Amino acid sequence: MKSLVDEFIHYLAVERGLADNTLDSYNRDLNQFLGFLEKERVKDLHEATRNIIMAYMLCLQKRGRATATVSRHLAALKSFYHFLLREKYIEKDPTANLESPKIEKRLPRILTVNEVEMLLTQPEGVKPAGMRDKAMLELLYATGIRVTELISLDTLHINLDMGYIRCFGKGSKERIVPVGSFARKCVNEYLAKGRVKLVKNYSEQALFVNQHGRRLTRQGFWKIIKKYARWAGIAKEITPHTLRHSFATHLLENGADLRSVQEMLGHADITTTQIYTHLTKGHLREVYAKSHPRA
Repeated sequence: MKSLVDEFIHYLAVERGLADNTLDSYNRDLNQFLGFLEKERVKDLHEATRNIIMAYMLCLQKRGRATATVSRHLAALKSFYHFLLREKYIEKDPTANLESPKIEKRLPRILTVNEVEMLLTQPEGVKPAGMRDKAMLELLYATGIRVTELISLDTLHINLDMGYIRCFGKGSKERIVPVGSFARKCVNEYLAKGRVKLVKNYSEQALFVNQHGRRLTRQGFWKIIKKYARWAGIAKEITPHTLRHSFATHLLENGADLRSVQEMLGHADITTTQIYTHLTKGHLREVYAKSHPRA
């Protein structure tokens, strides 16, 4: 069974071109399922009936897994079994017609414009690491790109003279995103005075590097943004996606159209982008309450 999971992951990587993080997630979820089958003494995928899979979903729920997590596990299994059926490893898909649990849509946490300003002013642009951190935070808020996309940027992916970056999102889909003047200035300064002191191997192509001169990791960025949020006195929970959510919401609040924001965020489906309209509606109600004489 493990070899079939490995074959499926290889298919996702080579033929579907999924990102490493997505592949890791599929691999982790499916191997967890194999562990469950082993405990249940199920030795062959043909023995993994619909009831066995439902028992696995129930087991995840009893362990206190969030609805979104259970739904993700089922989605991984559905994709896996669809692959097995297509490759004729199985004759019947036990996940067919199994419905994912309904996920309550939670509005993303965002920062106010003032909180963003407080966060972005925390890094001191004097030392190389400070220049890097300021450039990263400014670029993240200026473009709304994902953290994985940020740390995957190479120096050849940016054109500051023309004011854009080229990034690769989910499924290695390429998109061009404009960059504002504040971010361009900070990235230019980092390239001129900061990165040259951090890089040890001059063949390194990564735009943002750590103290060892190698590409910064997602975990490294996570520590950086948490540190500056603490320094700024922001009590809200900060995640690597917080500036991305704030970017989208602030654009919509100031009149940007949904399609443009969708394109900049790299969302395949506009319904994903529409969640931000719930936040802007709240903003409109506040503006109305403050501005209308009979509100």
